[in-house]
Amino acid sequence: MSGFVLDARLAADTQSVMIVDNVDVRLANDSRYWWLVLVPQIAGAEEWQDLAEADRQRLFDLSMRCAEGLRTAAQADKMNIAALGNMVRQLHVHVIARHMDDAAWPAPIWGVGEGIDYQPEDARQRIMVIQGFLNQ
Repeated sequence: MSGFVLDARLAADTQSVMIVDNVDVRLANDSRYWWLVLVPQIAGAEEWQDLAEADRQRLFDLSMRCAEGLRTAAQADKMNIAALGNMVRQLHVHVIARHMDDAAWPAPIWGVGEGIDYQPEDARQRIMVIQGFLNQ
């Protein structure tokens, strides 16, 4: 983790849930979606190929664990998993539970409507659910 600094935009738009295998699992600050952002704590990583093979595998495996956990917890119609990096270069993976009646369906969620901040208790409850399936 030496030299790792979380991108300021990711820090502002998310809150940490827990660290798993050197990956910061973060909850996006938009209560309309069950939306996680996974950030490997590796300095300078911008692309999957910047990671050592073992780190890539751990990030992929964690992405799958998060997708399965969110799919169940949110009763999702579809799971979206993406690592775009066009706005924030630091490597991060979005794991988003989608519903056919959500604000953006069927389009991508980025730039659709205004995000809705969590009420503190709602964020705490969602974080507890996420920690529960990640600790299994």
